[in-house]
Amino acid sequence: MTNQFYVYNMTNRNNTTLYTGMTNDLRKRAFEHRNLFGSQFATKYKTVKLVYFEVFADAWNAIRREKQIKAGSRQKKVDLIDKMNPRWRDLYDQL
Repeated sequence: MTNQFYVYNMTNRNNTTLYTGMTNDLRKRAFEHRNLFGSQFATKYKTVKLVYFEVFADAWNAIRREKQIKAGSRQKKVDLIDKMNPRWRDLYDQL
């Protein structure tokens, strides 16, 4: 059995706040965001909509990518989302 790791972006209902994170259980983590627990940031800014994710075979590369995305500008994050999910639909139900 192989583990998968995910780097993801969540946003609020108005797409004004972006949260970048990494997890090995994206469905569970997105559920936590949607229900406003597991993160002070998620609770405060209501980042409840999964709009972007990438899959990795190992934690090291996922962490490296998470840091790379977090270090980028908001516009770079928006560009990533626009490329994968141009309508910024909630991807949670596709997991």
